[in-house]
Amino acid sequence: MESTPWAFDRPITSPFAQPRGLAGRLAGRFMLLTNEQRELVGLIDVREGDHVLEVGYGPGGLVRILAKGPAARICGADPSPDMRDLASRPHRADSRVDLRLGTADATGFEDGSFDRVVSVNNVALWPDLGAGLREFRRVLRPGGRVVIAWHGGSLPGRIARTLTLPEDKLAMISAGLEELFAQVTRHELRTLTAFTGIAV
Repeated sequence: MESTPWAFDRPITSPFAQPRGLAGRLAGRFMLLTNEQRELVGLIDVREGDHVLEVGYGPGGLVRILAKGPAARICGADPSPDMRDLASRPHRADSRVDLRLGTADATGFEDGSFDRVVSVNNVALWPDLGAGLREFRRVLRPGGRVVIAWHGGSLPGRIARTLTLPEDKLAMISAGLEELFAQVTRHELRTLTAFTGIAV
């Protein structure tokens, strides 16, 4: 299956972008080992009782971290059935966790359902940046926080350095967020470039 992301001029067929079958499952396990997501916890800033949505949860590394925190509900939307199966396994007995099939522009959740919406290392793979951001705004409650992160930061690893986005693409993410959210801020973490904003 091919898709042409908004951030690239060619279709992306990598098992990391389209996790399917054995290659996709192996890519998912590699992502679990190599994607450092703990540094995002402070930016997401989950409070007691919050409802959180991760879009593009992949193998579920961030879901595992969030499930140890104070969230009342942790949901996810990801287009890969293989990733849903892999990410769901540790949470079968946890009624707070609800991982579904969905995409950035069609999460399948109701309007104003979440206090936090987060996307890690997949924004550049969306077919339509604006459609994804509008969907994030739709499912966020007023005062809710959006967090979008992509490979980069101040000390990216060797692989991440090849995936960093040029400044013009990062500026497009920032501008798209500013059309829909207040207090949009860019953060350079250790291995991620992240943007936050507040739904008004």
